[in-house]
Amino acid sequence: MELGVSTFVETTPDVKTGQVVSHAERLREVVEEIVLADQVGLDVFGVGEHHREDFAASSPAVVLAGAATLTKRIRLTSAVTVLSSADPVRVFQDFATVDALSNGRAEIMAGRGSFIESFPLFGYDLKDYNELFDEKLELLLKIRDSEKVNWRGGIVLRLII
Repeated sequence: MELGVSTFVETTPDVKTGQVVSHAERLREVVEEIVLADQVGLDVFGVGEHHREDFAASSPAVVLAGAATLTKRIRLTSAVTVLSSADPVRVFQDFATVDALSNGRAEIMAGRGSFIESFPLFGYDLKDYNELFDEKLELLLKIRDSEKVNWRGGIVLRLII
């Protein structure tokens, strides 16, 4: 059995003071949490992606990279990377960087996300929700499986033109 923790790096008000810490402070706190999780022997730590004011982590890979060289054995994963509104090539590159910094402990948990705020932010239409995910997952898996990839997207290509 493996044990782990995940966070969306919420910036909700403190229950005692009512104060909300800054995104910068909350990001530093979560890196400290990852280091502590590694020290106490947890197996995995996940950081979720959100693009809202009440969450500080819009780029899980960057947060995990901040913890990668400060930890020794804990696996570092997104929880979740919103692949439908992300660039699969950039996602792969970012996590390959975390993997290098962590000596092979990075993982991508790709998903559709529980909120939809990233779709209009990155110029996508919700009517393309399923097709975007399927197409981008296909590309991410091809990149993972092959050093050279020839790929021509359907909906993603139409959106770029």
